[in-house]
Parts: sequence; C-alpha cells; structure tokens
Amino acid sequence: MTHRSQETAGALKPGGPTAAVLAWYDTHARDLPWRRPPDPTGQVPLPDPYRIWLSEIMLQQTTVAAVTAYFKAFTERWPTIEALAAADETEITAAWAGLGYYSRARNLHACARMVANDYGGRFPESAAELKRLPGIGDYTSAAIAAIAFGEPAPVVDGNIERVVTRLFRIGEPLPAAKFFIRAKVADLTPKKRPGDFAQAMMDIGATICVPRRPACLLCPLRPDCEAEKAGDQTAYPVKAAKKAKPRRRGAAYAAFDRSGQHVWLRRRVSKGMLGGMVEVPSSQWSSRGDGATGPDGAPFSANWRKVGEVEHGFTHFDLTLEVFAAAIDEVPEREGWWARLDDLATEGLPTLMRKAMDLAIAFPKQSE
Repeated sequence: MTHRSQETAGALKPGGPTAAVLAWYDTHARDLPWRRPPDPTGQVPLPDPYRIWLSEIMLQQTTVAAVTAYFKAFTERWPTIEALAAADETEITAAWAGLGYYSRARNLHACARMVANDYGGRFPESAAELKRLPGIGDYTSAAIAAIAFGEPAPVVDGNIERVVTRLFRIGEPLPAAKFFIRAKVADLTPKKRPGDFAQAMMDIGATICVPRRPACLLCPLRPDCEAEKAGDQTAYPVKAAKKAKPRRRGAAYAAFDRSGQHVWLRRRVSKGMLGGMVEVPSSQWSSRGDGATGPDGAPFSANWRKVGEVEHGFTHFDLTLEVFAAAIDEVPEREGWWARLDDLATEGLPTLMRKAMDLAIAFPKQSE
C-alpha cells in the first residue's frame, strides 16, 4: 500500500481531473430540491444561501433520501431565514423529529437567529466567517462558501474522502488522513465553478465511487485513479480500528388514561441527549451511564407492566430501553400533557420514543 499523501501538497494543479469532473457533472448532476442546475457558462445566479445552509445542516450524518421530504417541509413552512428565526424552538425540534442528531435542530434555530439579528438576514460569504455561526464547522462552512458564494474553498465530506483517497491511494488511516485529503482537494478545486465541482465530487462518491462495488467504468476520474490502476479501490479509505461502543440501559414509562385514548408526554430538558424533544417519561440514561430501570424507576407510582424492550443506536453508545405501561386516573407531574393516540404523529416524537410507543400502544387494548 502506497503513502502518496506525504508528497508535497499542491503537486497536482487543476486541469485534466478537474475539467473531467465538471464535464461529467454537466451531464449527470443529480436533481435535488436545494440545487440549481450545473452552470458551465457562469451566467446562472448562485443559489439561495439559506437553502444551501439548511440542506447542508440536514445532510450531516443523514442521507439525501431521508432529507428530501424534511427539506421541502421546512422551506414551505419557513421559506426565509427570518421566518425560521422567528419560529419557536419547540416547533423546529418537532418538525425535525425523525432526522436524528437533534442538537442540529437547536443549532439550526440559534444560527437562524444570529443571522437574522446580527447579520441583517444575510449569511457571511466566506468559509472563515461562516464558521463563527452555531452548528457550522469545517465541512459545512466550506460547502456553503463554495456553493452559495463561489469561494474556492476545499469541500470534504465522507463521499469526497472516499473518492480522493482512491484517486491518490492515500494510505494513512482516517482521521489522520484528513489533512492530506484536504490538501489534495484544495489542489483540484477550481477558482471558477467551485460549487459545481464540490457537488460533482459528492455525486461521484454517492453514485459511482461507492464503498463496496465502485462503478469505475463510469467514473470521469478513472484515467487518473491510482487505486483503480492497482485494482485495490475498496481498500480505501483506510480507517482506524473502531472502539466498541458501550451499551447503556434505561426505561420509558407510558401512562395512558382510563379511556385508553391518551398518553402522557413531556418535553426533555434542553441540554443532553434528545435535548428539547418530546418523550414518554424516561429515566436519566445518557452516553455516560445507565438510567433507572424497572417499575421503581418510574417518575410516579402506578401499576406498571413491562411490555418489552427497544434497542437504539446513538453515535457513541447503544441503548436498551425497557418499556413499561400503566393506566392511571391523573398524573402528579406538573410538566407534561395528555396527547391523543390518534394525533401522535403531530407530536414530534424522536425515533427512540416512537419505538417505545410502538410497543406500549397495544397496552390499552390488552387492558380492555
């Protein structure tokens, strides 16, 4: 395995590979709701920064297929940065439910408010300035700057990492290889059409240079790809061995009224896992430790019956959640509300709590 990433950064200047990528994009660009069409002439206006920012935040750790419907719903409900900034955070987190990584929703609102209040509703136009906004890091700032403002910032996401490590046979494991990958992308990124180039590289990684069976015969970078020549494409990117994720335990407690038509819900505290999201009351599990389990861990007394367990994976740990159900006359908690079972879809339950309710929802029928 070679280690070409140790060569001097900047050795490859934009030319053949860059031109080939842009020519491929002009014909094969994916049609996505936040994109403008490819622009080889330089005459088409740059896309709305608000739509690019919103899509990039949603796409963090999430697939295009999962994001598309959410993006359309958000832009219909909040068509401008000012509209999103004026919304209540609970509305945004409810609309985000199901996308996961819920800190993104809170940062989304904080960023919208900062842009609206401190920047007069206009996004900063450079990657360096964009990084000062909540929820915007190296990748997102470069993507927005390149796509929405035409700055030749090197954009590196997971798809581009895969393309570039194969193109140059970069043998260093991730994350150490990120420095070398970024240098290579900076060499390739053109001053004209940097946004089209970044999106083209994303598309190549998503549709051609895929992890297991890359379609090399269709790739515009094939003539320059060192891994394709060596026949070891799937060896890249090299990844450091993953540490085993810890498993945590906790419990959720679904309390139904005597009619069996309502369940008691509450909102989690704003910080921590699933911060600010709606939940069936649950014990204080976290990435660092277990929460209470069993009937004695419930937030109030009732004739709790265990109805099963659900499994859920977070980035840094896996969770086993015991699910209990009970029928009650009244709730001694002050913070919370009765939600109709028929209206649960509008409550914005995160995926974990939807799993818990899928188990608990049969309890009122079993109790009849």
